Parts: sequence; C-alpha cells; structure tokens
Amino acid sequence: MANCAKEEIKKVYSKLQILSQCRNWLASNLPHAELIEVSSSAEAARIFEKTVNSEKKGEYCAIIANAEIAQEYGLNILFRNIEDNPNNVTRFFVLSKEYGAPGEKDRTAVMCYTKNRPGALLEILEPFRTYNINLTNIESLPTRKKAWEYCFYLDFDGHVVNESVQKALEEVFKKCSDMKILGSFPRCD
Repeated sequence: MANCAKEEIKKVYSKLQILSQCRNWLASNLPHAELIEVSSSAEAARIFEKTVNSEKKGEYCAIIANAEIAQEYGLNILFRNIEDNPNNVTRFFVLSKEYGAPGEKDRTAVMCYTKNRPGALLEILEPFRTYNINLTNIESLPTRKKAWEYCFYLDFDGHVVNESVQKALEEVFKKCSDMKILGSFPRCD
C-alpha cells in the first residue's frame, strides 16, 4: 500500500517476517526498492505517516500490512495477495500461568538455550527420538542477550504432563544452559 504509483516506490517498510514472506513478489515487481525492516506493520504505517508529512516527500515509500492499516492511515492498496505462499499461517498464542488440561491431541512449545558449539542442537533433539515424540517445528532465534548467541524454539506432539514428554524434557534440560516450557495447547490440525 502507498499513495504513489508502483514505479515511484523507492522504499518498502514492513516486519521482517512479512518481507521474507513476500520476497519473490518484491523481487519481481519492485526490484530496485530498498526493503526496510521495522518492528511491526503498525510501526511501518507510523513511519509512512511521518515521511509523508515531513520534508522527505520526495522519498516515495510503501508498506506491506493488513487492509485495516490502509484504512486507518489513508493509504491506497496497490496490490493484494502478494505473499509467496498463500497457505502460510501466522500463529498467535494466549499465555496463562497454568497449563491447560491435556486433551486428545496436544502440542507443547519450549525454548532451549544452548552453548554455541557443534552438536548442541543434536543433543537436545536426541531425547525426543528416544521417547518417540514427534517434533513439528524447530526454529533458531537470536537470544538478544549477546551477539551470535541463539536459542531453539521447539514444538512437538504431546502435553507437558505426559510421562514420555516429562522424561524427554528432563533429559533436554540437562543439555541446555536454560530451558523454558512455554506451554501445552490443543493442536489445530
């Protein structure tokens, strides 16, 4: 979305995940535009508003955000459905201080903090194989504590109160510098 023609766009602002989910479209349609990562699509809209209402009016920019943002900030939607994978889904979590009761199909999420050394990820994955627990998602994320320090986000089938899950997590914890159990929740598949 923007308030200029596609050919005039010099910069595109959005959240990193959104920019990466639209990478192919952006490369094909705006190959010369500078892609600028911001903390959220709402932040992109605030930057757009400041740019339009400042001396930088010659710097034509666009943002990638949801339609509500366009309406709120008076932007024109130039293109829709620009994502590379239309089946991509964003998940949101509701946090609580207690675990929900186990159900028939549960999933658990944990954050594992390890030393940056060869084999660290393999060591924390091995107990899941030992206890026959299906891993459904593995992501490495920067810890934001120290440069080049990462943690691993893991999703797996099972509830944190299940005996096999507890045994696997006990072993994983021994191999981590820290581990946070984010919680268990019903699978939505």
